[in-house]
Amino acid sequence: MSQSERSDSSIGGRGPIGGWGGSGGFGMPVQKAKNAKGTFFRLAAYFRHQALWLVVVAVAAVASTVFSIISPKVLGNITTDIFEGYVQRLRGLPGGGVNFPKILDLLAFLAALYIFSAIFSYVQQYVMAGVAQRTVYTLRRDVMDKLGRLPIKYFDTHPHGDVLSRFVNDFDNISSTIQQSLTQAITGSITFIGVIVMMLTISPLMTLVTVLTLPLSFFVTKVIAKRSQTYFGQRQKRLGELNGHVEEMYTGHLIVKAYGREPQSLETFNEINQRLYDSSWKAQFVTGIIMPLMNVIGNLGYVLVSVIGGILVTRGSLPIGDIQAFIQYARQFTQPITQLASISNVIQSTLASAERVFEILDETEETNDTDLEFGLDRVSGDVEFDAVNFQYVAEEPLISDMNIRIKAGETVAIVGPTGAGKTTLVNLLMRFYDVNLGRITVDGRDIRRVPRRSLRHAFGMVLQDTWLFHGTIRDNIAYGRHNVGEDEVTEAAKAARADHFIRTLPDGYDTVLNEEASNISQGQRQLLTIARAILADPAIMILDEATSNVDTRTEVLIQEAMHHLMEGRTSFVIAHRLSTIKNADLILVMNHGRVIEQGTHLELLAQKGFYASLYLSQFDSETTTKPVAAS
Repeated sequence: MSQSERSDSSIGGRGPIGGWGGSGGFGMPVQKAKNAKGTFFRLAAYFRHQALWLVVVAVAAVASTVFSIISPKVLGNITTDIFEGYVQRLRGLPGGGVNFPKILDLLAFLAALYIFSAIFSYVQQYVMAGVAQRTVYTLRRDVMDKLGRLPIKYFDTHPHGDVLSRFVNDFDNISSTIQQSLTQAITGSITFIGVIVMMLTISPLMTLVTVLTLPLSFFVTKVIAKRSQTYFGQRQKRLGELNGHVEEMYTGHLIVKAYGREPQSLETFNEINQRLYDSSWKAQFVTGIIMPLMNVIGNLGYVLVSVIGGILVTRGSLPIGDIQAFIQYARQFTQPITQLASISNVIQSTLASAERVFEILDETEETNDTDLEFGLDRVSGDVEFDAVNFQYVAEEPLISDMNIRIKAGETVAIVGPTGAGKTTLVNLLMRFYDVNLGRITVDGRDIRRVPRRSLRHAFGMVLQDTWLFHGTIRDNIAYGRHNVGEDEVTEAAKAARADHFIRTLPDGYDTVLNEEASNISQGQRQLLTIARAILADPAIMILDEATSNVDTRTEVLIQEAMHHLMEGRTSFVIAHRLSTIKNADLILVMNHGRVIEQGTHLELLAQKGFYASLYLSQFDSETTTKPVAAS
């Protein structure tokens, strides 16, 4: 259900004369903004370029509402003319009977009012739709630009689901509110004021009686809404538990079936579902009794208006048509109040959504590097870590006084236990994070003095977790370079040992990968990422556990492709399978953020240190040699 539908459906029903019935969504708990006022003015600033169109919306809303407010009075005049003509005819007075020409003129005028009201309502909705979408378009564009300027640290510390929720759900909430709720707020306010004015012109006494029913309505609604808040909160909590359980069981259904845990899973589901039923039933029941109570109050007001109106008519103080018009106005009297109360909840929720969006816009961006030195051209691949110190969290050092020198064209393997700092090294090389002390140089130039875009063009990456987007295989391979020809894509695929399997697919290079690329195997996905890196033709390659998720045969193919990829390039290889890095020019052994050993494979084995213990644990598990502790 859309936001507007929720808003409309929460208004509720009416009593015999309408308006007095309905909960207005008072029982639903609402997420509120921490700084509602500041968020409101900040969101309103996005309308500054839409000011003229907003004036058009306001004028159309006023015109539409005024025409609809005048209509009951005209209809009452028609009733009065018919009634008085009929009475005169019964009394035998001259000129008695129905004055059809006058009635037809009034009916034509009434029809014109309805038509103009509908036309202005259409104009209001049409223009407001454009205003809302243009405003949200601008806001969404600003957020997308901001995401491109945020550091990797932001995405490392914020769940992806939360970022997606802000970009999708919160924007939908803002868009729906701007388009529907704001126009309802305008028309509701004008309707409320106009109806009071028209009722006062008919009878101040009956207006006072109608107004006196409002405090009682508000009191009953407040008491019940306060009670229902508790139940709605419980319902949302139980709903979250149920969704979590279903998602967990669905994503792990193979394990559930393998261990025969279906009965226990169903038992847990039934237990949570029962709690959800109990809280939902109470919440709906408590909220549902608001409308019957409003009907009782509405009926009381209806009786009082009818009795007083009848007395005034018999005394000749009011024409009968005015009583009819007053009853119609009474039907409209509390409707805008209930509507505005419902909208206030929606607006609070929308301000909370806007605040979440503005939180992204307020995040600290990467330092601007457009004024730095010229970019890297013709990179040879010399890399040096000079007294590098780094920490993700203050007072928790990760890398301390690291000194490494890699010559162009060398293959450097980085090994060590989980959490040793291997991937951190890659983050520093790519300037996903900047060092706290020391410096990293490429071809003798401090990378902090090189624009990030230029620096990253010198690097190619093949990661353990492959990333392929929804599109053709050709487009995925060509992602790393602009304006490449079909022959270049094919050559890169051949070099990556991917051409054969691509051609066996029904559509070959035009095969469309789904969102998770699950219509090809893990090994095939990895070959495509290697083909992408080959086509990008970087000077420095980073290979992070590129073969850890594939079978032995596919690993051989990937190793061949990686060997072709690393030819003539400086390469950093992160690996747990030490068999894949025995031929590296330099092996760095890391532990607790420090390089504790470095050398070739044979040199490190000869040292009988940490690397030797890792190697023996993998390939000589039957040996009686005990692992040597790292110094």
